[in-house]
Amino acid sequence: MKKSINLLLLIGIFLFAVAVPVQAAEASKINGSDTAWVLISSALVMLMIPAVGLFYGGMVRKKNSLSTLMFSFAILALISVQWVLFGYSLAFGPDVHGLIGNLNWVGLNGVGQEPNPDYAATIPSLAFMIFQAMFAIIAVVLITGAFVERIKFSAFLIFSLLWATLVYDPIAHWVWGAGGWLRNMGVLDFAGGTVVHVSAGVSAVAVAIVIGARKGFGKHQMEPHSIPMTMLGAILLWFGWFGFNAGSAITSGGLSASAFVVTNTAGASAALVWMLLSWYHKKPSVLGTATGGVVGLAAITPASGFVTPLAAIAIGGIAALISYYAMLFRMRQNVDESLDVWACHGMGGAWGVIATGIFATTLVNPAGANGLIHGNSALLTTQITAVGVTWVYAFVVTYIIAKVIDATIGMRVGEDEEAIGLDIAQHAERAYA
Repeated sequence: MKKSINLLLLIGIFLFAVAVPVQAAEASKINGSDTAWVLISSALVMLMIPAVGLFYGGMVRKKNSLSTLMFSFAILALISVQWVLFGYSLAFGPDVHGLIGNLNWVGLNGVGQEPNPDYAATIPSLAFMIFQAMFAIIAVVLITGAFVERIKFSAFLIFSLLWATLVYDPIAHWVWGAGGWLRNMGVLDFAGGTVVHVSAGVSAVAVAIVIGARKGFGKHQMEPHSIPMTMLGAILLWFGWFGFNAGSAITSGGLSASAFVVTNTAGASAALVWMLLSWYHKKPSVLGTATGGVVGLAAITPASGFVTPLAAIAIGGIAALISYYAMLFRMRQNVDESLDVWACHGMGGAWGVIATGIFATTLVNPAGANGLIHGNSALLTTQITAVGVTWVYAFVVTYIIAKVIDATIGMRVGEDEEAIGLDIAQHAERAYA
């Protein structure tokens, strides 16, 4: 009996000795600093969502300010649920022919506290998931600038859900998903130049064409009702963008610090150039300077993990020039893409993706690639291809979505409701008593 007890004790000690290292090894996969940084970054990006509402809300007329703010809040709720139910699985789930993720991760099945080595080897899969959720949400929020002051709230909700599912999720998989065909081509998009900004900017033009211009567009002044509100939104966007770009390093080390610095530098460069441009043409515009800062931040987004601070100055400054004159071009074409999502995010983001192919260097990120000025012209070709494909796919699918909605329930409110304003017509509330 005594020998049996001793044998059982020896077996128990052996099993304990084996089990402890296994548990320690599992725990060691999670890096606490990286996890904390990604969760903080997720919160910073979440702050950008109402910041867009403030940025856009100040630029519309007073009678539509509450409606514009509501767009951001409603999308935060809607796409948060969509992402958990099936959006994350479509964007990052196991690959189907390089085009889309399958539905194995529906309801976050299999997405838990363990890391996923394909995406983030040192943080829980849930942390990566919620970080990416914020990107999906803000991409949809950006488009709302195209149809403010005239869209039905019901049509807006349906459009947002369909766009996230049919446009955003596939493009996110192409560029970032394991097995995605653009990722396999070697496309570099550190934090969402193609996935967020180009797709949203191009889609904004498509939906603006379908919904049509605001009543009185081109005939009556439609001045911003609160430039201070827009400035507050721009400041909060700039602040949150550090999570957007530096958080995309998925680590709390040197690469996140580099992305943080170039993000600030590009935003500052673009704001400065836009201020000087507006001053050259008339006066140094407050609204223009705020817009310039956002344009620079959008442009540096795809490049933020691959370029130096000096390159960031060039990327931001050139982005301001491109977007400024793209805005003037849009006005001359008499297209009411109301808050210039295409000029700022579509054109600024496209330049940023292409600029990555010019300025990227492995001295900043060995996991990236060298660009044109560092002897690799092939990367520039790859980046241009990504921009072209995203432009075509986003425009065509968005146009079809908007057309179908318009043909069924209708995209826009009636003339009387538009005249009264969407705050009263769609929400029965006023922003200001």
